[in-house]
This record gives sequence, structure tokens and C-alpha cells, in this order.
Amino acid sequence: MRIVLLGPPGAGKGTQAKRISERFGIPQISTGDILRDAVKRNTPLGIKARTFMDKGELVPDEVVIGIVEERLKEKDCTRGWILDGFPRTVPQAEALDRILEKHNTPVEYVLNFEIEEDEVIKRLTGRRNCEKCNNVYNIYFSPPVKEGVCDVCGGKLVQRSDDDEETVRERLRVYKEKTSPLIDYYNKKGRLYKIDANGDLEKVEEEIFKILEHHDNT
Repeated sequence: MRIVLLGPPGAGKGTQAKRISERFGIPQISTGDILRDAVKRNTPLGIKARTFMDKGELVPDEVVIGIVEERLKEKDCTRGWILDGFPRTVPQAEALDRILEKHNTPVEYVLNFEIEEDEVIKRLTGRRNCEKCNNVYNIYFSPPVKEGVCDVCGGKLVQRSDDDEETVRERLRVYKEKTSPLIDYYNKKGRLYKIDANGDLEKVEEEIFKILEHHDNT
């Protein structure tokens, strides 16, 4: 089972990817994680990626694609995988398709997490992290008992710098600009499945598993 997850920041892709991974026994692959791992292990592509990361520059597509290709060759990907955070653009999707065509293992499901912008803004701007134990709260959906104080350890709750409203709106704008063509790309291939990500975690999970159950039962 080969799955690509699409959706804006705050849509819950990471959480659902973990649940899919546990249910079907396939790895969740985050491009950020495998980039850092390649750099840490000093692979040839990791060394190349580091030269850009150290300068604060975006790692070029060809390097990212090469690292993704290396990861998909590993043994734990034999039964399938979940890609979270890749592809982000149509050229990346086309490159991924070329890699997969070599082994006759095309993407089977592209789950597009659709969510209202106001909901994303509440989810992200409402996040508060404990400085001590890193426990996460949301002032709208799961607030602490005492405002600004962690229920677990009594530590101070803080907002991440990239969770302020102006930054969140800019992240959403960039996402829409880059990803709309990608949604069309996969829709034309008949692989796109819409997921209503506005509901609670259990409802979203149920919707996803209904789509994937067909594969599980074949």
C-alpha cells in the first residue's frame, strides 16, 4: 500500500500517518526526517544536502528526490509506505512517478486533507508548548486547567514563533499556491481521495480507513 498525504499545516496529517502506519504495518516517511538522517549518516546525498542546509537555503529538488529514492529502497518499504511532506510540487510528483515506474510500484492513494482556513488558524495559533516537559495544549480545544501553566509539571506554556497568526496565514498562502496544481495532477490520474479533516481525530481516522479497507480486503 503506497500512500501520499496532502494537506495544509495543521490538518492532522502527521497524527493520521502514525495511525495508518500502526494499522497496516508500513513506515511513515517524512522528508524532513530522512533529510536529517541522511545528513547525520554522511551519505553522499546527505553531504550535498548539508551544504544547502548550513547556508539556510532550500535543498534542491534533485537532492531531495535522490534521498527519497534511497529511503524507498529500504526493506521496511517492501509492503508499502506513507509519504508525508513529499511531493510538494508537480515536478516532484513527476519525478516520484518516474522512480516508482522503474519498479512497477505506483502511488495508489493520495489522501487530500481538506480543512477550513479558520480551523487551521485556531489549531496552530492556539497551540501552547510546555517549556519543561514539552506537553502540548490548545487554548481553544484542549486548554490547561490554569492559563499559561502545564497541568503535568507546572511549567510555563509558550507559543512557538511560527504559530503566530501572520506566519500561519503566510504558510497557508504558500501551501495553496504550490499545492493546488498537485491536487489537479493526482485527480487526473484517478488517485485522489478527499478527506474532511475538520472533524475530530476519530472521525477522520474512520473516513481514512473506509477508503483503505478495500485494499486491505483484496
